[in-house]
Amino acid sequence: MIGDRLPLALEAVTLPEEGRLAVLHPTLEADLSALPRNRVHVVSPLVTVCDAFAARGYAVSAELPEGRFTATVVCLTRARAEAQALVAQAAAQTDGLILVDGQKVEGADSMLKALRLRGPVGGPISKAHGKVYWIDGGADFDDWAAGPTLHEGGFWTAPGVFSADGVDPASALLAAALPEAMVGTVADLGAGWGFLSAHVLTRSVDAVHLVEAHDMALQCARHNVTDARAQFHWADATTWMPDTKVDAVVMNPPFHKTRKADPGLGQAFIAAAARILRPHGALWMVANRHLPYEDALDRAFAKVVDLDGDARFKLVRAERPRKTKG
Repeated sequence: MIGDRLPLALEAVTLPEEGRLAVLHPTLEADLSALPRNRVHVVSPLVTVCDAFAARGYAVSAELPEGRFTATVVCLTRARAEAQALVAQAAAQTDGLILVDGQKVEGADSMLKALRLRGPVGGPISKAHGKVYWIDGGADFDDWAAGPTLHEGGFWTAPGVFSADGVDPASALLAAALPEAMVGTVADLGAGWGFLSAHVLTRSVDAVHLVEAHDMALQCARHNVTDARAQFHWADATTWMPDTKVDAVVMNPPFHKTRKADPGLGQAFIAAAARILRPHGALWMVANRHLPYEDALDRAFAKVVDLDGDARFKLVRAERPRKTKG
């Protein structure tokens, strides 16, 4: 992990004693204690990561702020195009070294090879199933820059956003199953780039809340969902609360924080849906067939209806949310 490698890298290179330091896209658990906290600006599109680092006393934002940095740490992400875009951002705003850190499963080796084709690379230092290496800031990586773009399918996506290359088949299955008679206020938990919300807004609903923890996904959703009834929330769907409870929830909940599946995340989405629904509200959900959500649904709702789905995905309508204690 970065906490194992960063101190070793800082023994091999010298950082300036003054000036801002940027850390791009660290994980929630990343240990940045080797850097002077009062000079570090943490950048993450995830509201959960920003909130966690802010609570630790770091300056945070969803995007790299304007201005120059004396050094930048790029934490690799699994999406190659997104990782390259981070290097491009760092190169454009960093006067000193750019340290690149990542696990092997996040493409640390392939990024190292790609950087060596562009110029000198310091390191690498290998430890804890990953590598850290460094390049000089100011190099031209403009061809790696990437942001929201219009997909050939007619929607805006961006590298690192879920289902960036096309409509997710599970979401498409749920969209086809939604009733034409939806009314009132609807929440789309984990709204992504807005596919489900766009479909809900073809109904006679009063409002749709798009709740999404990933800032770039929400930026794409603002391009894709232009209906005045749409309201956008950069928030953790598992803790978000509307001003008043909603009539329906639609969701294709995530089940990954890392490469390993985490059913607890989807189970938290189910509990959140029950918490924000009116007493006679309904949840419409799609999920991978193998995920163990049945007990969570039974705990949260008095009535759960299996809508069959297909061999890969299960479709569920859950009604009458149970009252929570406390």
